Amino acid sequence: MASKKACLGRPKAELVLTDEEHAMLARWARRPKSSQQLALRSRIVLACGRGLSKTEVCRELDVAMPTVGKWRQGFVECRLEGLVDEPRPGLPARSPMQDVERVLA
Repeated sequence: MASKKACLGRPKAELVLTDEEHAMLARWARRPKSSQQLALRSRIVLACGRGLSKTEVCRELDVAMPTVGKWRQGFVECRLEGLVDEPRPGLPARSPMQDVERVLA
């Protein structure tokens, strides 16, 4: 009979960190100039790399299960690049000075 743990949920891709990836994630997680989102994503992946389950990561970092799944999967598929925000679609944000210049012209 299969173990109870092996029967629960979908199988997940293995997440193994290289020494370089671990060092970069740790740096992003603690660096004051990192965005809060990148720091949280780094902490999620570091926790998953320690072998914690999604539920344990959710409890430890006080985040939702889909959040852990999204960033874990992003890292498994694209490694460090999977944690960085992609450019958003649409026109780039305009500064208020552009509006002032347009009115004055």
